[in-house]
Amino acid sequence: MTEISAPAFPRCVLITGASTGIGHAAAHHLSAEGFTVFAGVRSESDGFRLKDGAAGDLRPIILDVTRPEQVEAAVATISKALGKRRLTGLVNNAGIAKMGPLALQPLKDFEAHFAVNVFGMLRVTQAFVPLLGSDPAREGPPGRIVTITSVGGRIASPFLGAYTATKHANEAMTDTLRRELALYGIDAIAIGPGSVKTPIWDKAEKDNSEGPYDGTDYAAPLKLFENAMLNGGRTGLPAKQIAEVIETALCARKPKARYAPVPQKLTNFTIPTRLPKRVLDGIFISRFGLKRRP
Repeated sequence: MTEISAPAFPRCVLITGASTGIGHAAAHHLSAEGFTVFAGVRSESDGFRLKDGAAGDLRPIILDVTRPEQVEAAVATISKALGKRRLTGLVNNAGIAKMGPLALQPLKDFEAHFAVNVFGMLRVTQAFVPLLGSDPAREGPPGRIVTITSVGGRIASPFLGAYTATKHANEAMTDTLRRELALYGIDAIAIGPGSVKTPIWDKAEKDNSEGPYDGTDYAAPLKLFENAMLNGGRTGLPAKQIAEVIETALCARKPKARYAPVPQKLTNFTIPTRLPKRVLDGIFISRFGLKRRP
């Protein structure tokens, strides 16, 4: 059982992308566990929905990670609430996913993934490092940065090239931050879930509803892949389970550098990450009808 450190200071955390899915579940779970939770949402209506049924101190704030002025406003709001204290944690959860073959996917769609998942993550992280521990005028233990990556941060699947590229970047950035921010005692931890019951793949299906790749050689393989992703999103781990892992990452005395809450972990993560790449290529090619045509 993971050893959880007893809080000596009031605990306060910021979660980005809290309107739905993992972020929503984490906001509810952590506020119920006694955290003051600042939950980033993109509209007031999202904030009202988030508050519904929540226990504890849950405070929605408008935060689009691609908009510097909203990030600056969030820093000001949270800094004022903290007083002289440090922020316990930053949970980088905001992210998007759009399916499509890299050979055809519009560059603007590829760039959008990086704008949110990578540049947005770094923008927020840089803005909150002083509150987490680099500002010597603040009191309390240094905070932790928890970044939600994905199985896709270790395994690049077909039709999610843009998404998995950003998640590979998030994994590398987390390792780099952990090594650099040791100077201030700030830890950086990655959580790479497998299939989770969240709306992200339903949103991806909606993006493809007009069939942007219909009539291409990828139409049939992409449909197979889309069905697999939707099934995983509907039968995956409950988002609350990921929220509990986030709490562990924030509170454990000796947290892991990376957590991998993955259903059927042996077959869905452990073995694939150890297979030779050419073997894994063959599995993907066969499963999604990508064999070379005669």
